[in-house]
Amino acid sequence: MKFLVSVIIPVFNVEQFVEKAIISALQQPEVFEVVVVNDGSTDDSLSLIEALQKEDDRIKIYHHKNAENKGRSATRNLGIQKATGNFIAFLDADDFYLENRFNADKVHFENNPFSDGVYNAIGVHFYRESNPLEEEKLRLTTVTEFIEPCELFDALLYYKKGHFSIDGLTVKRSIFEKIGYFNEALKVAEDTELFFRMALKCQLKTGVIDKAVAMRGVHDFNVFNNEDLYNVSKLNVYESLIFWSIRNQIHLDKIDHVLNVLWMFEYKQNTSLFKNIWYWFYLFFKNSSLLFTKLSIKYFPVVRLRQKLFPFLYKQ
Repeated sequence: MKFLVSVIIPVFNVEQFVEKAIISALQQPEVFEVVVVNDGSTDDSLSLIEALQKEDDRIKIYHHKNAENKGRSATRNLGIQKATGNFIAFLDADDFYLENRFNADKVHFENNPFSDGVYNAIGVHFYRESNPLEEEKLRLTTVTEFIEPCELFDALLYYKKGHFSIDGLTVKRSIFEKIGYFNEALKVAEDTELFFRMALKCQLKTGVIDKAVAMRGVHDFNVFNNEDLYNVSKLNVYESLIFWSIRNQIHLDKIDHVLNVLWMFEYKQNTSLFKNIWYWFYLFFKNSSLLFTKLSIKYFPVVRLRQKLFPFLYKQ
């Protein structure tokens, strides 16, 4: 199989960054095309991209119907649908690739024909002032050690060995036939939810984790600065993952782990017992097949509360 990479770049009002992102992708010899999806930009992003396209016809530009702004998930999904390379990589428009971004990935897929994807470390580039503590904290986004594909889901879910970024991920285009596309109902953390699904159903391998293959741009307008939005989205991510896992007949043991993390998150919110019971009804009746499993009893709020208060009664 030839290693032809389609790089998908969602674009929304990033005129100060997008040229650097696109050029960094075009400089990679493995890149077959750069699929730019303009998500209703109102600044000069589109004119900059069109000027670059005149110089390199590997740049493909797409828009949503009526030039709507539909968000990152829908924008990446359109990019996946339009891509024609047999491998897919992503790049946010305020980030950029480093030299030889895909060298190791190409070797990986040549040596591992049954692998669905590989993930690598990324670094950080500050477009604003920073301090040494922040620089060290964000220096490298990576898993900290090699993880077997069968262990990746638990490692990501419980944050045991770090995590990886979408800029460091390369997958076969066929992977989306197995797991579906980005969840367009999620405003943020849609990439995290997709990684969970990949880890549950596909063979994702550890790649280069000791040095960066791409750089994340940090500036005053990053969406990840909005902690409140991400906290709200955590609940939506776990719910979405449960619904998807049931539809895709994922083993109950894995769903058990997701429910455990979701319930720990709910517990930390200090919500009332009444609200927890209401939420239990919502979750389990919406997923009626779970009602006839041990999980419906295990995660009933009164039972969970007793487990917290009297853990010695529940020791195996």
